[in-house]
Formats: sequence, C-alpha cells, structure tokens
Amino acid sequence: MKTQTANKKSNFILTLLIGIATLSGACASTDPVKIELPVYPPAPETARFYFERTVATSAATDIPGGEDKLKALLTGSTDAGALGFGKPFDIAVHRGRLFVTDSARRLIHVLDFMENKSFQFGDRDDGGDVDKPLGIAADRNGHIYVCDATKKSIMVFNRDGDFIKHIGTRENFDRPAGVDVSPDGTQLFVVDTGGVDSRKHRIVVFDVESGEHVKDLSMRGTGEGELNLPRDVKLGPDGLLYVTDGGNFRVQVFDQEGEYVRAWGKPGKRFGQFSRPKGISIDPQGNIYAVDAAFGNFQIFTPEGRLLLFVGDRSTTQEPGKFMLPAGIDVDEDGRVYVVGQYFRKVDVFRPAYIGEDEGYFVGNPISPERAAQIREEFIVIEEEEEEEEASEAAEEAAEQAPAAEALEAETEEAPTP
Repeated sequence: MKTQTANKKSNFILTLLIGIATLSGACASTDPVKIELPVYPPAPETARFYFERTVATSAATDIPGGEDKLKALLTGSTDAGALGFGKPFDIAVHRGRLFVTDSARRLIHVLDFMENKSFQFGDRDDGGDVDKPLGIAADRNGHIYVCDATKKSIMVFNRDGDFIKHIGTRENFDRPAGVDVSPDGTQLFVVDTGGVDSRKHRIVVFDVESGEHVKDLSMRGTGEGELNLPRDVKLGPDGLLYVTDGGNFRVQVFDQEGEYVRAWGKPGKRFGQFSRPKGISIDPQGNIYAVDAAFGNFQIFTPEGRLLLFVGDRSTTQEPGKFMLPAGIDVDEDGRVYVVGQYFRKVDVFRPAYIGEDEGYFVGNPISPERAAQIREEFIVIEEEEEEEEASEAAEEAAEQAPAAEALEAETEEAPTP
C-alpha cells in the first residue's frame, strides 16, 4: 500500500436517485443526489479501503429498503426509538457480532449482523453488572472479556452475554484500560495505564482458567521497553504483544516474557507520528492498526513499523469516515475495520478492497476457506508488486539525485584547503 499524500480528499461519488428529504428533511425532490463516500487512498491510486457504513443504534442490524437505506448506512439508523450509544469506548467483533462498550450507559451493546438482532448485557443483575466498561476483547470461541475501570477487574461473559466470572481485583491494578486475550482463551493481557504518581504503567498477565496473576510486563519510563500511560494491547499472529504507548507517542512491541523487541513512532503531526495514540488492532495479514484520537484517524503499519496508509479525518461534524476523539478499533476475521468514534457516538465500518461488498460475516455471507486462501494469495501478490514498485521508485529517485551529489562532491574536492 502507498502512503496517502497530505490534504487529499479521499472520496468517490455515487449518484443515487433518492429524495433530498431522505437526509435533510427538506421538501422531497426526484433530482439525483451526489453522495460522496470515502475511499482510501484516493484516486488515481489503487483503492485499499472503502467506507461501508455507520453503526450508531440497536436498530443498525435492520437495514430498510428504498429511500431510508442510504440514511441508515450513513447515520447508523432510521429508528428514532432505538437505543443509541451513550459514550462508546471500545469494540470487539466475532463472526459478525459486534460488542461495543458504553461507559455512560454502563453496559455492552451487541449487534449481530449474521442473525439480524441486537441486545445488551452487563446490566442483568446476574453478578456481571459493569460500572465503567472500557477495553473489550474476544477469543476464537466467542468468550468476551470486558475491562471494568471502576471495579478494577476483567469481567468474562459468553457470546450471549451470560456472566461467567471475573479475573483480577483492585490489588492487581491502578487504572486498567485495555485488554486482549490469546486466541485459545488461555492468557489474558491487561493494560494498566497507571497514574501521575505511579510506576505501574504496565501489562498485567493472567491465566484465564485459574484467574491467577502470572506476571507484570514493563514499568514506567521513556526508554526501550518502558511504558508511559499505555492505552491498549493486541497479541499478534506472530506471538508478539503490540502496545500503544500513549505518553511516549509510539507503538512498542514485546515478546510474551516482556522482552523489548522494537518500537516506532514519535510525537508530531507527520505521517507515521503520533499525537494521542489510543486503540490498536491487527488484521489477518498481521498489519498493525493504531488509532490516534487527535488526528481523527487510524494508521496502518507493517509489523516492523513501516507506514502503509492512514484512514479517516478529524472533523467537528458527523460525516462518513470523519472522527472527533476516536478510541477503540477492531479488525474482523475478513479484514473489515470497525472504529469507535466517541464524540459522534458511532462505529464506522471500512471494507478492504480485496473482499466484495457481499462477502464476509458483516453482511451475513461468511467467506469459504477456499475463497479465504484465494484472498491471501492475491494479497501477497499485491504486497510483492508494491514493494517492487517502491524499490524501483527509490532507485529512480537515487539516480536523479546522483548527478547533483557527484557535482557537490567534485566541488568539495576542488575547494581550496583553508
């Protein structure tokens, strides 16, 4: 993938025969309306992601037909009586089922696009009520792990929201915020953000079955392997832990014993830099997705930290792909990306270009193993072609700069010695 150039407007245009009243409430018109939906990166570069839709209420799984369909896709719902998000924070996705933590409503919203239904949990008075749900994760079996910042515990539920148990106590954390779990559901990794007067800026590891506190990874600092106000953690397919290190404006990578592997990022406004890094996720190919609350976007990196693309823009108005204070992020089994926008109380969904509009759990059509293998092969070919193209461009640039460098070297050699 190529990095987007600054200030380019990333849109393609759909001309739809709909009434203007559908979106604005004004008098109906039969004139075509041009609706600009974002594409990343913009033309003429090859599209890698398409904005797909916004999810904002419990009615989002029920997409109407006719003129209301566009409004539902862009605003999240057409049902004024549906339960909307209060203050969404993080999201986990499992086979077409979205789990969104809501710290204002003190519950977890569930929207199932495979079964076309929605419900909530964490408020059932069954021992699993949550006070301030923040980070959330799912293992491959659909067990859900919710970080409760007030109770200072990880609440564990099944896929239907039935409470199973809690892991960790107040003695284990200062300020728990983010959480991830190994795919097999055996190891739990919890971000303890710490505080101004605390050295406990770390990753706390638990055994899920026993609930035992196994170890702590890292401590407060600015050096390699040290954390300062960490925000989120994700276990990669390579077995490494990727951590958004908020106060150090970087992503740090550790092995599961806590040994430092590498890091990238620094404070700034340029591509690949960070201002307020928050949520983090990883796609099926192992690429890293890091949200920046100040930039209003997420940046995509290789596991080694090479910037591939950024998606989204900061805005003070609610629009597709626009964010004010984005927070959590998740990438599903098919590669779709789900980003929580706190200020606009929404989740925006982005589809990777290598799958079709009618493919994947999110649209009720799981991808077959054969199709998944085909996608992986196509993706590898694309990456190899782009790496070759980038290498060729770099060589051309070096060749263009060579005469000037040679002239400068000659001038230096001919210059008299002072």
